[in-house]
Amino acid sequence: MIAIELTEAASSAAHALTAMSATPLAEPAPTGIDTEGVVGFFASKIAPILLAVLGVIFIGRASRGEISKVLTSSAIAIVGLAFIAGAATLFFVGDYLIDLIFE
Repeated sequence: MIAIELTEAASSAAHALTAMSATPLAEPAPTGIDTEGVVGFFASKIAPILLAVLGVIFIGRASRGEISKVLTSSAIAIVGLAFIAGAATLFFVGDYLIDLIFE
């Protein structure tokens, strides 16, 4: 009777050890930074908030009669957005050229 109970306990302990050895102890270490996720987060969450703040500032200045400052700031903001769009375009064009050359 005791021998049967001991063999059952030993077999259940062996099953537990087998199950524990099959499970990973920790997640694998990350290999790098997810830059696409960071850029996507910035473009979808941060940029609209910053543009809304700029809009409120421009409306506040325009209501005080500082139209020339508003127009100057708006032009600078539009030129800045054009530079950002140009940089993104150059990124994709450069990627295309690299794929074309090193194919």
